[in-house]
Amino acid sequence: MPTEHDDARPVTIYTVAERAGVSIATVSRVLSGSTPASAMTRQRVLRAVEDLEYVPLRGGRTVDVPSHQTHGLVLPGLRGPYYSELLSGFESTAAREGQSVVVVVCDASKDAEAAVRKILGRVDGIVIANDTVSDAMVRQIVRSTPTVLVARDAIEGCDSVQVENFISSAELTRHLLEHGRTRLVFVGDTAASHDISERYRGFQHALSRRRGAEVAPPIRVEFEERSGRQVIEALRAAAADGVEIDGLVCANDELALATMVLLGRDGRRVPQDVAVVGFDDIMTSRYLAPGLTTVQQPMRELGRWAAIRLHERIGGRRFDVHPQVLPTRMVVRGSCGCDWDQASVAGA
Repeated sequence: MPTEHDDARPVTIYTVAERAGVSIATVSRVLSGSTPASAMTRQRVLRAVEDLEYVPLRGGRTVDVPSHQTHGLVLPGLRGPYYSELLSGFESTAAREGQSVVVVVCDASKDAEAAVRKILGRVDGIVIANDTVSDAMVRQIVRSTPTVLVARDAIEGCDSVQVENFISSAELTRHLLEHGRTRLVFVGDTAASHDISERYRGFQHALSRRRGAEVAPPIRVEFEERSGRQVIEALRAAAADGVEIDGLVCANDELALATMVLLGRDGRRVPQDVAVVGFDDIMTSRYLAPGLTTVQQPMRELGRWAAIRLHERIGGRRFDVHPQVLPTRMVVRGSCGCDWDQASVAGA
């Protein structure tokens, strides 16, 4: 029977076994992937690991393989709360197991693949986020280096950690349809990443199930603040053609919030004239008026689980390699048309 943990005690494999109601041998097998375990047992152990924030001790690594005590993390950028939270979760978890972190930022100013190759000899394993390097290069890396993917399509031989996008995006879209919005458009570059393409797929799915809903082409812009102006220009162009868009499903909160502010400056009210929803649930989403209806995703947990999975791979786990999908949830505020009391923002 699972038990409560005394916070004064250090978290060990024994603590995890006690919480999950299994033996320490079972915990070890689940975390190492050395032999199969039932889905129910695996779920109980992983839930205990998450609840207790347990990081397995380093072990099982072949002794003749040099150890650098360093994890690599490849990101497309560090701007905005998404990547800072992911990095924070990854770095703090790596630090708990005595690992340092080398971060490679693959922006447009550098050769991403050359930058990644440069660090491979200095790390024990690497986490590759988003579409920073090609699938072909990932397949090369995984032959010699333990590899975990974050927020991108799974590749054979790699663990991957993702958040659930499709279902939540479809739920957001249905929510706007239930508010009587019929001319919706998706805002964001649908080919930019795994996450955005899944959100767009959820958007299309919800619209395809609603009779009378019009499907407009997406407004393809980069999902950052500066793209808000392009969104306004696209809405003006649609209006000039006789199409009044009444709902925007934005790829992320940064884009949604910028668009909301610019809509107000353009003389259009949110949500009365145009409903707006986002994705991420960044802090600013609850302080703008009206608050932004969005999807909350566990950005810090994404980084934490990436570090745990990488640690397991470095430790020798080869069994049970599969995508791990973290849950998301819709957060309703006022930008969709729901009643919303800004005075309750502290508890949002």
